[in-house]
Amino acid sequence: MTPEGEAGSRKPSSVSAYDEAMDALSSLITKKNRSRKSVDNHRFERIFDYVKILDLEESISEMKIIHVAGTKGKGSTCVFTEAILRNYGFHTGLFTSPHLIDVRERFRLDGKDICIEKFLEYFWWCWDRLKAKCSDDMPMPTLFHFLALLAFKIFATEQVDVAIIEVGLGGKTDATNVIPKPIVCGITSLGYDHTEILGNTLEEIAGQKAGIFKKGVPAYTVCQPPEAMQVLKEKASQLNVCLQTANQLDGNLLNGLHLGLAGEHQYVNAGLAIMLSSTWLQRTGHFEIEPVNVTSCLPEPFVKGLTTASLQGRAQIIADRACDIHSQGDLVFYLDGAHTPESMEVCANWFSRAVKEDQGQERCSLSNGDNSRKDSTQILLFNCMSVRDPRLLFPRLLDTCAGQGINFKKALFVPNMSLYTKVGSSSSSPPTDSEVDCSWQLSLQTAWEEIIRSKQGKPEEDDPAPGVGEHHDDMNVISCENSIVFPSLPLAIKWLRNSVKQQNKSIPLQVLVTGSLHLVGDVIKLVKK
Repeated sequence: MTPEGEAGSRKPSSVSAYDEAMDALSSLITKKNRSRKSVDNHRFERIFDYVKILDLEESISEMKIIHVAGTKGKGSTCVFTEAILRNYGFHTGLFTSPHLIDVRERFRLDGKDICIEKFLEYFWWCWDRLKAKCSDDMPMPTLFHFLALLAFKIFATEQVDVAIIEVGLGGKTDATNVIPKPIVCGITSLGYDHTEILGNTLEEIAGQKAGIFKKGVPAYTVCQPPEAMQVLKEKASQLNVCLQTANQLDGNLLNGLHLGLAGEHQYVNAGLAIMLSSTWLQRTGHFEIEPVNVTSCLPEPFVKGLTTASLQGRAQIIADRACDIHSQGDLVFYLDGAHTPESMEVCANWFSRAVKEDQGQERCSLSNGDNSRKDSTQILLFNCMSVRDPRLLFPRLLDTCAGQGINFKKALFVPNMSLYTKVGSSSSSPPTDSEVDCSWQLSLQTAWEEIIRSKQGKPEEDDPAPGVGEHHDDMNVISCENSIVFPSLPLAIKWLRNSVKQQNKSIPLQVLVTGSLHLVGDVIKLVKK
């Protein structure tokens, strides 16, 4: 089904038409200080005007929506939930963020990214109507607001049975919070993130997340810090919301299978997804039984959904395809978009376990007579947004890994290929090395060196000054004892590949890529080419 009205004269299937859409989207990226709460509130109020322009009020109110907010695990919980309901045979719509490679990843229909043809039809339908009505007094929506509106238009016109909507940021003034009455709400694990917008305390952050609660609509959360849980309960009580805590999934209920998303923390997200799915089924008339009892057994669609769910960039392992076929596994990327202190610890636990499993497999090979391989080497490939504090992130990563006997030989710091000022397509070219400002990466390097030296018991006066290190003109890199700053990600990948080739005997490199989902997406683009 296509949008009502004319789709315009653009050719949806052409690459140039898609690039044109990406350029249009890029024009919506605002450079204003997003921490100004008055601006944030004003923008949120406008979303209702945009909904009227697109004539989406009735469609959104009639949509059977599951709305999910939280600090960590929102995307995973939404993906689990969608997979469960899809395996019951429902026509599903899933809206998540951010995307890693292509903006179409944000809009899934029946578990698959929306195709280019449909995306362009819906995109220009929304774009043309907003452009015709917007003015200086009511400018075009910001990027995320437009994408949220586009998601509602797609799901309404495609007549999905269920729409699973992930909050972008916060909850109370998030663009997705135009939903008047979802079927059920979920709040995933809470922690400190985007404090410049949501507040500096867990109480303030919880208050923002609880902003998605609607009067009389049931809600589920997971175990939270006491101060956060108290706020959630108070907000729920004010709105007559039945707020319950979902238990972590018992892996024994998966009939010997494993969750589709790796990591011990995913059992928490899966437990929440089970209750959201179960409640949706009940409240929409599809269950005539009590909520699923997660202590006894799970229906087959739940098991199949949980064990086949997929989400790029979360605890994902990719072997480098550029390696010689005879030395596959010599360079392996472990990808996780962790970017808060809490998620950094979870990431470190997952990485350490994965490395140990791989090392166990190597020892098994040696016992079978393959003596050509040695113990692996761990490398960190890192970037994060400048609003984050590396002195909070690095210790959680290092200490958790070290506690399991995993230590990084080098840390590589790179700028993202993806630009925050442009929505790229698969054909977009990264900026050249000469155009990149690496001042933030040099700050990350300085923080890393200081922390490593401190842990080694070296005096502070030995710490390098920012940007001071061995400069290699051949690759334009800044090298210190424990780290290297590269002006581009392709150069860092080249260095890793050369390092593998230069080993006299095969010593596998295991590279943890973390700190930014944008970086994770960039690595996937390069490694999977």
